[in-house]
Amino acid sequence: MLGYPLWKKIGVVIVCLAALLFSAPNLFYAQVEASNDAVAAGQEGNWPDYLPSDLVNLGLDLRGGAHLLVEVQVEDVYQDRMDGIWPEALRVLREQRDAVGTVRQVDTERGELLLRIGEASGQQTAIEALRELAQPITTLTGIGSTDIEVSAEGTDLIRIRLSDAEKSATDDRTVAQSVEIVRRRIDESGTREPTIQRQGDDRILIQVPGVGSSQEVLDLIGTTAKLGFHHVVSATTDENARPGAGNLLLPSVDEPSSYYIVERRAIVSGDQLVDAQSTFDQNNNAAVSFRFNAQGARIFGDHTAENVGNLFAIVLDDEVVSAPRIQSYIPGGSGIITGRFTTQETANLSILLRAGALPAELVVLEQRTIGPELGADSIEAGRLATMVAFVAVLVFMGLSYGLFGLFANVALILNVAMIFAILSVLGATLTLPGIAGIVLTVGMAVDANVLIFERIREELKSGKGPARAIQLGYDKAFTAILDANITTFIAAVILFVIGSGPVRGFSVTLGVGIVTSVFAALLITRLLIVTWFDLRRPKTIEV
Repeated sequence: MLGYPLWKKIGVVIVCLAALLFSAPNLFYAQVEASNDAVAAGQEGNWPDYLPSDLVNLGLDLRGGAHLLVEVQVEDVYQDRMDGIWPEALRVLREQRDAVGTVRQVDTERGELLLRIGEASGQQTAIEALRELAQPITTLTGIGSTDIEVSAEGTDLIRIRLSDAEKSATDDRTVAQSVEIVRRRIDESGTREPTIQRQGDDRILIQVPGVGSSQEVLDLIGTTAKLGFHHVVSATTDENARPGAGNLLLPSVDEPSSYYIVERRAIVSGDQLVDAQSTFDQNNNAAVSFRFNAQGARIFGDHTAENVGNLFAIVLDDEVVSAPRIQSYIPGGSGIITGRFTTQETANLSILLRAGALPAELVVLEQRTIGPELGADSIEAGRLATMVAFVAVLVFMGLSYGLFGLFANVALILNVAMIFAILSVLGATLTLPGIAGIVLTVGMAVDANVLIFERIREELKSGKGPARAIQLGYDKAFTAILDANITTFIAAVILFVIGSGPVRGFSVTLGVGIVTSVFAALLITRLLIVTWFDLRRPKTIEV
């Protein structure tokens, strides 16, 4: 008879029940959202703990909020780098005082360092000494390059500037650092699912649903992160431990159950950190290198000399980002943080270390505040469009295919439940184009059933029995269904890869809808038909 093993029936039923369970919180959106916010704030929510609480996040066009496009003034960092190099350059040239004479800084273009030496005859000696300060660049585009270029200017002047390869690498780090700082500042405010992404070489798109004005977001991202390097008194797993006078009890970011008791006074503050980079140690393990300015280097060097073997904590916004052990005296203000890191973890840690403050000014290029009433209108319009499409499809299938059409309608309802369940679990953001994707999916969802039912009709007309006709209908329609949906899914993937914002929202719902539609047509509808057939054993069927 109809081949449909018991294990497959049980699997389909479990998937359907899970879809209904995980999509249900969206029917009580306001209540669940309020409960989730209360739990996040450390309070008790009013949604049962034993029920799923994941929701489909509403996008800016549905919920209202702030839209900002800012440009990072990457050139500001060049001058900071030169300011950091000046003390080191002065130290190096003082060691060559007999050859170069006195050294003083001359005003020049921003992002460059121009030095005048007292002895013109020592210009080449000074250049060679300053070139010792150059560090190799490890980026793909800067292989074999160094971070600074030192050149002669006239007879007694020396110009120091960043190399083109270092400027490119610095720009990339600056924008990545700015994105991370903005993300931390906005996430700290408790807003739900902001969109913060890089646009082009030096721009950041910021969309924050649920805020009253874009100025609130500007005030938020303008604040400074609090970064410091603290001496570790002890480590503990007791969150209620008493740190003692002059100390703080801070949680670990990497180890949720671990806490550190650190001295309240920072050894070195974040504004004394010049740079942090992802690198590798002598054993080729992922690590993070860091560098302080002259004052920070002296203070940190003295501390490491006195505390070899002890831990020091890198504290960012009252959380311990990392707590490496001091292996040896660290002179010169440069050091390396080693541990069981992956390359991605060191990249993230280096960004966090640099995230003490915005590295460069953010210039607002576009600023919009979207009112919630516009989102409410969009939601109502989307709901109406979905319901009209849904009802129209249900009526069409019922009139065209009778009982089999009703089975397809049940599968369609479960299909929509699966879409919302998957979007909720993924934490996806639903936008107005995303609603359009769901409406399109509702229309496309019955295509596979139409192919199957028409194929069953043809088999019945050719004299096949009911059971054989159903079996052949599914078998022969399978390749056509698969081909049609694979091509549409490829289009959805392309839209997701090359698109952004609303286009991605549409592609996500469309792609998820395609997968659930195929599942519903080939498995859910077939389960209903097979179950009905096994119970009734009809001699003839009408499709």
